[in-house]
Amino acid sequence: MKIAVAKGDGIGPEIMDAVLSIFSANKVDLEYEFVEMGKWVFDKGHSNGMTPAAQASIEQLGILFKGPMETPKGKGVKSINVTARKTWNTYANKRTFQTLHGVDTVFSKAGIPIDITIVRENIEDTYGGIEHMLTHDVALSRRFITRPGSMQVIRYAFEMAQKKGARRITCGHKANIMKLTDGLFLECFYEVAKEYPDLTADDKIVDDLAMQLVVRPDQFDVVVMTNLQGDIISDLCAGLVGGLGFAPSANIGDHISIFEAVHGTAPDIAGKGIANPTALLLSGLGLLRHLGFRENAAIIENALLYTLEQGVRTGDFGDRSKPSVNTAEFTQAIIGNFGRVPEVGMRPILENVHESLAVCRLEHNTMMVSKEASDEKIVGVDVFIESAEGHDAVAKKCLQHTADLFKLVTISNRGTQVWPKGSVYTNLVNQYACRFEAVGGSGVTQIDIIELQKRLIQDFKVCSIELLNQWDGKLAYSLAQGQ
Repeated sequence: MKIAVAKGDGIGPEIMDAVLSIFSANKVDLEYEFVEMGKWVFDKGHSNGMTPAAQASIEQLGILFKGPMETPKGKGVKSINVTARKTWNTYANKRTFQTLHGVDTVFSKAGIPIDITIVRENIEDTYGGIEHMLTHDVALSRRFITRPGSMQVIRYAFEMAQKKGARRITCGHKANIMKLTDGLFLECFYEVAKEYPDLTADDKIVDDLAMQLVVRPDQFDVVVMTNLQGDIISDLCAGLVGGLGFAPSANIGDHISIFEAVHGTAPDIAGKGIANPTALLLSGLGLLRHLGFRENAAIIENALLYTLEQGVRTGDFGDRSKPSVNTAEFTQAIIGNFGRVPEVGMRPILENVHESLAVCRLEHNTMMVSKEASDEKIVGVDVFIESAEGHDAVAKKCLQHTADLFKLVTISNRGTQVWPKGSVYTNLVNQYACRFEAVGGSGVTQIDIIELQKRLIQDFKVCSIELLNQWDGKLAYSLAQGQ
């Protein structure tokens, strides 16, 4: 079985060599095709951070094992890590956080065990990176949450939780504020939950979730979240178990999966031979289990846990009164402990069940569409305009252009209603959202909206528009704050 390997930047090559040497010492039956990805590939002129040959190899092999990578700053290029996840639709980011005996934390000292798996949606949300300057003072980021994308990651989370033997799965969200986007994600969560009656499914508002994780992390098992919130909460959980140096990560897709450490490239210690390979090793163990190398993974993980219990440490963690070891010495200590088991957290030795990878050769992009509403109509439009005038002056001009089809119902600024009612204490910026609804609740056409826009541009710069849709009698847009 052959997989693609990208060593990464900074400390990446050192820790990848350490992990692969541990695999080799345990006779893991894998072949490696090393591919070119990372900062130095950006520097060679490849704007996505990988060579065409690297992309072709990864798509042929279906598995990428990668070290930490750096994206050049200030060059207008996208993160290589995000690009890889999105390009190959690795929609589920799985990160497991467990108490490691020998890695002291507040919770381990208090005898509170942690075993939390965060499943983070990996493709959508603000990580779409779709941003525009609407005015010189106002930036817009579009946040996409889709039903098919939500169903993909949530179903994966439930399947994984069931196989893990989890007792509870929690949806973290902000649906109390973002009622359509996070509301859709939460709706999908409970829709899938009906198919798994043996799992306790509940939800937590993300700020409450963050507090509860810090106060009582042992009450959580599996948590599924949208992209940005999941990113933040994942790093919070890493802090609970000792930091990013002990945080493995897997990016799972239907056709391609990526296993990586999520910490940085640590350029300040690159080449010094003192980096901690634990996070990448734990990610590699997830890769082995994914491919069916269950016996190899258990032997290596037991050796790692035993090594940590013995107080063997690199300089970034552990008992400072004991001398630290370098990367090579830490690696050899793990190899020397093959066959030993830790006092706490021993992994059972299971038989290998791997088969050759069956990579699906796609000939076209997959279109994911759910069932459409039977009754759909456009009932208005939000027109985002640039103006430094007061809201009354803006309203006066807008009212001149409503004609017979539209009525101006509200004007908001940064999401807060300022017309027809509002407060003088609401600070304004030079961008308003003017909501025009169809007269009498009837529908309008896109041509009607274009004609309205033509009239409005006589007085304003129109920055953007959004249709006000209604599906099966249900409004598909939010109200302004205070409307």
